[in-house]
Amino acid sequence: MTFSIIGYDPDNGDLGIAVHSKFPNVRATIPFAEAGIGAIATQSYCNTSFGPKGLELLKNGASPQQVVDILIQTDPERNYRQLGVIDAQGNAANYTGQECFDWADGFVGKNCTVQGNVLAGKQVLTSMQQSFQTHQGTLAERLIHALAMGQEAGGDRRGQQSAALLVVRKNAGYGGHDDCYVDISIYDHQQPMEELKRLYEIHRLTYFKSETKNLLPINSDIAKELQTIMQNNDFYKGDIHGMFDQPTQKALHDFMGWENYDERMRDDNLIDIEVLDDIRKNYGKE
Repeated sequence: MTFSIIGYDPDNGDLGIAVHSKFPNVRATIPFAEAGIGAIATQSYCNTSFGPKGLELLKNGASPQQVVDILIQTDPERNYRQLGVIDAQGNAANYTGQECFDWADGFVGKNCTVQGNVLAGKQVLTSMQQSFQTHQGTLAERLIHALAMGQEAGGDRRGQQSAALLVVRKNAGYGGHDDCYVDISIYDHQQPMEELKRLYEIHRLTYFKSETKNLLPINSDIAKELQTIMQNNDFYKGDIHGMFDQPTQKALHDFMGWENYDERMRDDNLIDIEVLDDIRKNYGKE
């Protein structure tokens, strides 16, 4: 009743899962991941114990295929289950029970595994796998794009309802205090794929740190623009003089915290262009 893709990025160690289904709240039942260990998708009459059990097996040195074999062997309902596993080296395996609703199967690719049931056909999974191997971007972006290609190829033949994206990276969560890099859930929506894309952009702006290429100096024109916006919103009490002085910097720090740009606040004379564009969109000129 679901299709998913599990992926690994060897460049930074990201592990993640994107999943789509005609079933509510797939985030609660399907994706499991632990930074530096692996990621697991359990679907088709989900056995949610497969997530923590499988991650523990990976942690203790089992290969993805061994994880699949052990979990399936001990499950009396294994003929109805579907499972995908990847480890922190990009090795992957999957399983599809013979009683899963057609069309159902799974394929392993380079640093990924795709699996699904109640699908429009084989093309759903082949489109996802091909997308993951060729699309450029972060792991999260590649997973989203692959999922979208699966939906365009027919997806779950019963329709759409929910989607989720989970990506883990060591110390990459909010404030660097945990490993939860991306965690987005669409519980019930007429177009969950489009909603997932929209929410990812919000998440990226709110939770990701600035990229060096997006930083630009706060010159006199930008300083005046920010002073005006902040003055209009009671964050800045000084003159509109265009100097990025200490009162202006303090006001900008507070304003950015108020607007949830916490992860992109700075202590120098630079500002993230994506933050500036969003401030302009919400409070000033485009």
